[in-house]
This record gives sequence, C-alpha cells and structure tokens, in this order.
Amino acid sequence: MHDKEIEGKMEKLPEDLRREVLDYVDFLLSKYQGRENSRGKFKFDWEGGLSEIREEFTSVELQHKALEWR
Repeated sequence: MHDKEIEGKMEKLPEDLRREVLDYVDFLLSKYQGRENSRGKFKFDWEGGLSEIREEFTSVELQHKALEWR
C-alpha cells in the first residue's frame, strides 16, 4: 500500500536511523502479533474449572444456580 512511500523515506535516512526504524517495526510486529491470531477464536482456558464439584452438582443444577445469581 505505502511501500514506495516508506522505501523513499527510508532511503533519505542515514544508516543508523534506518536501523532504528527497523527496530521499531520489529517492536510493533511483536507487540501486535498475537492480536490477529486470537481474534474470533474462543479459548477454553476455563475448562475444568469446576471439576472439584463434579460429584456434588450436575450441569443442570449449576445452570439453575447461575440463573439465581443473576
């Protein structure tokens, strides 16, 4: 999209500033890398969170209890 514009501006910079720009680009890539990959995907990191009460309640009983708490 802006490749030629970026390339033209990079050519005008001295070598030490070009390295700084590249470092900043690497920083941005690492900072925002996980955002695109995680969008739209549901995580099941909560799975098994209530396993210790499995023998005490059924899933239906837990659903009713959750409705009471709302």
